Amino acid sequence: MNRNILIFGSGGFVGSYLAEEFTSHGYRVYGTDIVEPKSSRQFFHDYTSLDMLSFDGVLRLMERSAPDYVVNLAAVSSVGDSWRIPQKTIEVNINGTLNILEAVRKSGIKARILLIGSSEEYAPSAYPISESYPVNASNPYGISKVAQENFAGIYRSSFGMDIISTRTFNHTGIGQPEKFVIPSFVRQAVEIERSGGNGKIYVGNLSAKRDFGDVRDMVSAYRMILESNTSERVFNVGRGICYSLEEILKYIASLVHGKVEVIVSPEKFRPVENPVIWCDNSRLRSATGWSPKYDVFDAIRGMFGSMASGRQGNS
Repeated sequence: MNRNILIFGSGGFVGSYLAEEFTSHGYRVYGTDIVEPKSSRQFFHDYTSLDMLSFDGVLRLMERSAPDYVVNLAAVSSVGDSWRIPQKTIEVNINGTLNILEAVRKSGIKARILLIGSSEEYAPSAYPISESYPVNASNPYGISKVAQENFAGIYRSSFGMDIISTRTFNHTGIGQPEKFVIPSFVRQAVEIERSGGNGKIYVGNLSAKRDFGDVRDMVSAYRMILESNTSERVFNVGRGICYSLEEILKYIASLVHGKVEVIVSPEKFRPVENPVIWCDNSRLRSATGWSPKYDVFDAIRGMFGSMASGRQGNS
């Protein structure tokens, strides 16, 4: 018998990959977002356009789909955006999550829920971060995800709900919006390559070090967490290898035949930025047997080729 999964935020970058991951493993995927899906609807058993801030709409969809699993990807997910629209970030990331939790509770559906959080929840550290490391977010996005995780704890203890939270580290891949750092670099590099000459890439803080994974590995981890018999309630999800943005940029520039000039642009710097964000994924590996199949350079090559050919999305 097929199992049902309901994915909020399935029209976004990660949602398309997650729908494909679950469909390929025999699930009926119910997707919902305020926008149309980035990839083909072929990975969805059913897709509903819905504003998750509408509780009645969320409740109706919950009752109609009767999911075994629920995943919440819907969010204002860019740190940069969260500084520009902090009120909207809190509204979507917290109130939207509460609508999902309340819909599961009031419908009586016994679904396992996966709430996607962020490494931005953690206090700064120069070393790999485990789940026991202090949480102390320094931007509106990270703060919203800490609150989401705190509400998960309340609903577990008060109502006995089966909720797991992730603290997901940076990831990228074909189809990621160009407001994020790696696709921004890749797009600029592709434009230089297309010109057949030399060109400039505009960047922010290149000293920042990040643990970048491939989105395909991230969605595999999400599925394996949901399917596991784990008693853990919080998981880091990340590749486990850290690179500086300068290293990433050098690799992207090496894909261009012309000469690349790097221009540091002050407006690309964030008000507050952790110098290093590095994942200790030991708990995830131990509990699920997950192991990454790709690295960030696989993702970059795919993105470069996709942009150069004009293809979009992950399908």
